[in-house]
Amino acid sequence: MKKMPKFLTVVAAVTLLLGACGTSGSTVKNDEGNKSKNTSNVESAVKVIAGAEMKDGTYTLTEKDFDDHGWKASMAITVKDGKITESNYNYEDENGKLKSDDEGYQKSMSEKTGVGPKDFIPKLNEALVKNQDAQKVDVVTGATHSSETFLNYAQQLIQAAQKGDTTTIEIDTKAPLKDGVYSLVEKNIGSTGWKTFLNVTVKDGKIVESDYNYLNKDGDLKTNDEGYQKQMKEKSGAGPQDFVPALNKSLVEKQNPAEVEVVTGATHSSQTFKVYAAQLINAAQKGDTTKIEVDNYVYGK
Repeated sequence: MKKMPKFLTVVAAVTLLLGACGTSGSTVKNDEGNKSKNTSNVESAVKVIAGAEMKDGTYTLTEKDFDDHGWKASMAITVKDGKITESNYNYEDENGKLKSDDEGYQKSMSEKTGVGPKDFIPKLNEALVKNQDAQKVDVVTGATHSSETFLNYAQQLIQAAQKGDTTTIEIDTKAPLKDGVYSLVEKNIGSTGWKTFLNVTVKDGKIVESDYNYLNKDGDLKTNDEGYQKQMKEKSGAGPQDFVPALNKSLVEKQNPAEVEVVTGATHSSQTFKVYAAQLINAAQKGDTTKIEVDNYVYGK
């Protein structure tokens, strides 16, 4: 009789897990169903069903200039047997000193936000190696801006690795935006039946329009799906008719993806938007209007 409560607890946990996963690809999952907090129990059962394998090699990215605080970011990932085996993201000053080795910076930032570069830098690097996908890496609390920079750069390096392009990516963070229309679209329909696209129009060096949304296999927009809107709003408090225009408006107002606030109830969608917007800003800084196709990873059982 003493064993019964444990058994019932396990059954209840499994039942809840299955209920949360849903039974249909069109079901609205918690914040689009793209992230799982219990990855340790799920990873072994999940497989990639779309998205090109990364080619072996070392892929590098560096910022061209130091920021106003005297630091510039760089990142490198090593791919072996199609997997990321090492991620090396950090910041250095003009003397080549790494931010993660700066005790003064560590102390100052930890006192302000609860976390310093000695904490968030290795955590982000380890998370990318573990998850093998920038979109499955969580933002570190207390280091939001650094985390979002990491996610942007990791995404760009993964895209380079899928193509086998080992050319160093240079990010000109201080360059003005060049006029033009900059576009990005995901190649693959996700597990919930949608893929993301984003078009950013720059005029006179300013973002004047942001066109972000999702398409299904029939080319329909997610914001036009009343059923999806109702179901997601009931579940999380915000549907695509709420968060999609809010994010588009915020980018035009703020002119900087880092300053776009995450929409409550649409955390993952907001972070994806911010990462893709940052990538298009980098393209606009170069004046490269080549359409970016993201060969996004899609997972299934």
